[in-house]
Amino acid sequence: MRKPNPGGGTEKLPMTEPAPREMRLMRASCRRGKADCPMRGCDQRDWKAEQPVRRRAGAESPAPNCDCPSPGVLPQSLPAMARAARLFASLAALLAAAAIGDARPSKIGLRHRREVGGRSAIFNGEDFVLEETDWYLLNLFRLWWHYGISFLRLQMWVEEVMEKFMRIYKYQAHGYAFSGVEELLYSLGESAFVNMTQRSVAESLLQVGVTQRFIDDVVSAVLRASYGQSAAMPAFAGAMSLAGAQGSLWSVEGGNKLVCSGLLKLTKANVIHATVTTVTLQQTEGKPLYHVKYENEVGTGSDYYDIVVIATPLHLDNSSTITFEGFDPPIDVVQGSFQPTVISLVHGYLNSSYFGFPDPKLFPFASILTTDFPSFFCALDNMCPVNVSASFRRKQPQEAAVWRVRSPQPLLRSQLKTLFRSYYSVQTAEWQAHPVHGPRSPLPRFVLHDQLFLLNALEWAASSVEVTAVAAKNVALLAFNRWYQDLDKIDQKDLMHKVKTEL
Repeated sequence: MRKPNPGGGTEKLPMTEPAPREMRLMRASCRRGKADCPMRGCDQRDWKAEQPVRRRAGAESPAPNCDCPSPGVLPQSLPAMARAARLFASLAALLAAAAIGDARPSKIGLRHRREVGGRSAIFNGEDFVLEETDWYLLNLFRLWWHYGISFLRLQMWVEEVMEKFMRIYKYQAHGYAFSGVEELLYSLGESAFVNMTQRSVAESLLQVGVTQRFIDDVVSAVLRASYGQSAAMPAFAGAMSLAGAQGSLWSVEGGNKLVCSGLLKLTKANVIHATVTTVTLQQTEGKPLYHVKYENEVGTGSDYYDIVVIATPLHLDNSSTITFEGFDPPIDVVQGSFQPTVISLVHGYLNSSYFGFPDPKLFPFASILTTDFPSFFCALDNMCPVNVSASFRRKQPQEAAVWRVRSPQPLLRSQLKTLFRSYYSVQTAEWQAHPVHGPRSPLPRFVLHDQLFLLNALEWAASSVEVTAVAAKNVALLAFNRWYQDLDKIDQKDLMHKVKTEL
């Protein structure tokens, strides 16, 4: 699965994984006194019934739907709360819901977008090193002719990795969670998975018999198109990227962003549109209590929470990093940086001569990937609208069309002139798409402090929508199990055997 990019495109979303265990976490602040409070000894009455609150830009905190517990105490009148309740309404919960069967697009009023066929090719700056045809057998023959059986060895390697990775859905269906990224990876593939975060894609593929030429021509092109990085990136992140490049991608009508907005509506969450600035640790009856401050265009605000989930990256070069106060030792930020990505949507006439086709009518490709050269762009795609009618057809090569250009830096005017004979408009979006993946030791942890969690820890091992959904569900289960002291469900070894015995 790949993260959505501006301008549409197709992104793979998991649709058949088991549903998460639901939960509701408690808000640790009462409103005003009330004489008929059912909790003896409580001097803060009348808890306001609220839906979970999502904190924009990082901190999410769930709210209870109960009468009057003291902070950290479950109401006696709601025993079902210990078994199931709403998952906190945050980006974490939305992505987790995207990974379950109950979150099918049809359930939130969405429909699958019709696919429009198009051929792909890989360009090395001078020639096309590999061209797709309309015939499947001819494509296989070309791969074999140029690279031998390297493509089969690559597919076998990716399938082996993904088969082990899919174990996480069984573990999560049984309520198991992990405190750190290393523990999660070890449960899936033992030391082999952990080592894949320290060794490169190229090294791992050479070990299983994939040729260097195939890595340079094909593997590098796929990784540049998805991560903007080379085959020197870690093998685990590379395997996730290569798995998403094998087809079976899909999108919904209107754009995949509607999945998140639809799921948010489905949760009936009360969203506070604000930026979290500070999380301060306080203690109440020996348990942590977090004072969260936030600000928006109206002003500033704050509240108290038992559990806080950070759903934004925490790293040194992040200008929006949340400030943590009252923690001893201090909260560590990840020592790393994010990959800048630029998407340019260009409405114009493609310069087919640059790709070796003087006559634009003969240019056959809708998608172009690149090797290490040229360096100023990574991929080029002929875009389709987010709503594809039955009569829609792609523009002819000689016609003006909308092209999506992915590049590491904003395109210069001279570079646009290289790719396009002329153009009407250019719209650009630039953002920090994902971590710069490299060997990292130790791997980040989901638990920053007692009842303070970091969802984004897993993206330093691999970054995609599906991986983020897995991390979201893991944090939800982790918070649930720690709250109810169900420690047998956290960081367990030999889970495959345990899951089989539970069945």
